Formats: sequence, structure tokens, C-alpha cells
Amino acid sequence: MITVDDVASLALSFPGVTEGTSYRNRAWFVGGTHFAWERPFSKADLKRFGADTPPSGPIVALRVDDLGEKEAVLAEGHPGFFTIPHFDGYAAVLVQLDVVGPGHLAEAIEDAWLCTAPPALVSEYRSTPS
Repeated sequence: MITVDDVASLALSFPGVTEGTSYRNRAWFVGGTHFAWERPFSKADLKRFGADTPPSGPIVALRVDDLGEKEAVLAEGHPGFFTIPHFDGYAAVLVQLDVVGPGHLAEAIEDAWLCTAPPALVSEYRSTPS
């Protein structure tokens, strides 16, 4: 099972990343902007689920480039990726850590970092041999 500590390790592996908090939850920042953060459900979120059971376990939110990219990520249908009404119109997806595959999570965290990091840092990262 993937944990929030695994998310932290992946996020912190990218240049310029710092860990902090956002709304009292762990978050990972680059260039002063968070690109990944823990996102437990609020009371309002839970109420919107109505009779449906909300996804269980730890949830993280990851930025995407834009709303078109969000739709593309969700359309891929990888287990664990979803959204909620609170995120309508917001360029981010939610990820259920109990369900997501490690490769898909790593790719999504990298994409979140790439769309948030300053251009010079992205250029440097892309020019560094793997």
C-alpha cells in the first residue's frame, strides 16, 4: 500500500521542492506553490457523497496543467484517480493512495511538479541525464 510518506519521498525527489503545510495538511511546494498535498474530505465533501461511500484511505491532490489535462487524466481511467464537486473548475485531480498503482502515482507527481515548477528549473531538470 502506498502511503503519504511515499508521496513525500517522490515529491521531494524533484529539484527545488520543500515540504510544508496547507490547511494544516502536508503539502509539497516548488517555486512557492503547492503541487501536491494531502486532501482529506471535509464535512461538506462527505455530505455531497450522499448515500455513496466516499473513497477510503489517504487522499492526495495533484495539480495538472489545465482543465483539459484534468479531463484527459480522468479519462485514462487509472484506478485511484478521481475528482469531487469541490474541485470543479480547478486544475487538480485527487488520488486514492489505497488504490493507485505506484507507476501511475509517480508519473502524476512528476507531471504536477512539471506544471508548477519555474521554467528555468523545468529546463534544468529536462536537460539532466537520467
